[in-house]
Amino acid sequence: MKSIKPGRAPSIIQGIASIIITIFGIFWTIMTFHLGLGFFTLFGILFVTLGIIITIYNFKNATSKNRYSSFDITEENEEIDPLNKHFVSTTNYCPYCGNKIEDNFEFCPKCGKKLPN
Repeated sequence: MKSIKPGRAPSIIQGIASIIITIFGIFWTIMTFHLGLGFFTLFGILFVTLGIIITIYNFKNATSKNRYSSFDITEENEEIDPLNKHFVSTTNYCPYCGNKIEDNFEFCPKCGKKLPN
């Protein structure tokens, strides 16, 4: 399965932006905690958590091998996307009509178009 990933430069820029979001979240959390705004403190914790997760993902992507373009299209055997195991279904679908298909099908049983290899 092909995977489209951000290239090195966009990942670094997004990683830096994520660090800024994390710092903002830390200040937000401290300020709302001292003001006694408990509900708004949760937003700060959310900012910090998301900022850390996004920073790690982007810097890991930026430091992976062969990242130079705006977007890289890679084969699964070249570089495995760590999020595929959580968010990508292993069921195959026809790229033309969206019908479920099996691995050994050469043509889609619904629309009849030849399936890509």
